[in-house]
Amino acid sequence: MALTVADIQAPIAAEMTLFEQKFRNQMKSDVRLLDHIMSYIVKRKGKQLRPMFVFLMAGVCGPIAEATYRGASLIELLHTATLVHDDVVDDSNYRRGFFSINALWKNKIAVLVGDYLLSRGLLLSVDNGDFDLLQIVSTAVREISEGELLQIEKARRLDITEPVYYEIIRQKTASLIAACCAVGARSVGSSPEQVAKARLFGEKVGIAFQIKDDLFDYGTAEVGKPLGIDIKEKKMTLPLIYALNNASFFERRRIINLVKNESDNPRKVDEVITFVKQSGGIDYATQAMNRYVTDAQQLLDAFPDSRYRQSLHQLVQYTIDRSK
Repeated sequence: MALTVADIQAPIAAEMTLFEQKFRNQMKSDVRLLDHIMSYIVKRKGKQLRPMFVFLMAGVCGPIAEATYRGASLIELLHTATLVHDDVVDDSNYRRGFFSINALWKNKIAVLVGDYLLSRGLLLSVDNGDFDLLQIVSTAVREISEGELLQIEKARRLDITEPVYYEIIRQKTASLIAACCAVGARSVGSSPEQVAKARLFGEKVGIAFQIKDDLFDYGTAEVGKPLGIDIKEKKMTLPLIYALNNASFFERRRIINLVKNESDNPRKVDEVITFVKQSGGIDYATQAMNRYVTDAQQLLDAFPDSRYRQSLHQLVQYTIDRSK
């Protein structure tokens, strides 16, 4: 039987419950509208994989401390701020199947809410002297922004190579999971070497996670995003990059033209999906994902054995076995 998030979370179940209480308290505001919006955000939280990475890595490296709770809150506050701002930039009306903040309260309020979340995260760290944790998370937020802008720049020309693709997903997705693991290790006083090892583990997991997400674009499962949405948004993902690299000159030019100029046509998008599947792009990307998972598991095995390490192994597997 497949593992559930609750199964994986078992060693830190009490900590996660307490974390939710602390996190809600940190988001409270005396401004009624703002407090109402904060409650809306908290009630629509996802699987909370990021705090799980923080607490499990902290458990692997040493006894979970009060700084671990603050580190997990910092990650959630800053990440939620970026998501709220992203929905404004993308003019998106939904987030995790619910109305986005900008859809319900318009762009001006959404931007201010994102700013508020950012300031709460900064103050949480500054007020408690968690400057090392703040540096880790701030670096991740900077990389996320750089990765988004690099992807936008490359999408205009559709000239993304594999090395550029990996750099984009390392920054956009993997940097945050890497920060979660580094924060978990640092919050319990781990050495710089241990923190670096934890960060690299998270980076490998994050890259595998994003490749899995890219593969959803070519599947049929209900995964929370429409089939072919990456193609419609002109995002060059690993399956497509591989397929184009192994196509003839004329076939490559034809497919790039479809992505560039006809990505709004469902029939043409289906044509691109078929091309990728027949070119072996799905198998190639799956193999790449599995290599990153193996690398991550090997890095994790360098830490002492514990129930936390076992759950982290399970969480890594969950990220690539998930159906959405």
